[in-house]
Amino acid sequence: MSGQTVTIPDDRAFASFKAECLCEEGWSINHNKGGITVFTQSLEEGKSIHKIKCRMVCKDVSAETMYDVLHDIEYRRKWDTNVIETFDIGKLTVNADVGYYSWKCPSPLRNRDVITLRSWLPMGKDYIIMNYSVKHPKYPSKKDKVRAVSIQTGYVIQSQGPANSCTLTYMAQVDPRGSLPKWVVNKSSHFLAPRAMKKINKACLKYTEWKQRHNPGFKPWLYPEQTTLPSIPLSELSIQRAESLENIDESSLAETQEREDSD
Repeated sequence: MSGQTVTIPDDRAFASFKAECLCEEGWSINHNKGGITVFTQSLEEGKSIHKIKCRMVCKDVSAETMYDVLHDIEYRRKWDTNVIETFDIGKLTVNADVGYYSWKCPSPLRNRDVITLRSWLPMGKDYIIMNYSVKHPKYPSKKDKVRAVSIQTGYVIQSQGPANSCTLTYMAQVDPRGSLPKWVVNKSSHFLAPRAMKKINKACLKYTEWKQRHNPGFKPWLYPEQTTLPSIPLSELSIQRAESLENIDESSLAETQEREDSD
């Protein structure tokens, strides 16, 4: 997504993202425990793009359920304890939309937010959801948050042998717009990322029961005719360039003790 104009990913873009998610060459394993593996790539000289990849084997969750959970914005507000605010802005096509997401960063860092173009595609028995940052004129940066940049972030869900199991791979290439302390980078790969994956798995196990009580037939990611989002012309969007955003130096901040959410 490095071109000059905003484009909606085509089949080649999805295939390329899937291949990168599944490739392990050039990645270092930082964590491998309890069915969760975390890979990282070292920062390039003079660049602040952080790359992380997490893979989790889910023995009691189908690929279809995982796909629903990652899409369902109402359910995300229930299980995602890092979320501050999230909402859809509008639709572009039957499998692409634009949305806002803000999240809590480890104290004492400032919280971050993003505006992203998100697209999704079932590929055989597998599913892909991916996004990259865009600018929307009605949603500028907020004073109390740092606008981060998703270079390319997303999920690949692979259906496994037994009907009720899948493998989830999450890959993020993000510019957090700031020089982060080393303890944040280490904490992300050794603790925060595995914990986030566990929360997704736990959310999947409870989803069917929750969905039965919350608009069970409403799944616009599967049935696009259900969407109530307004249409957005691509011309309203532009590429979010990192250079145009505030860049803060938080590298000297020390970690503070905070109560950790229980898994």
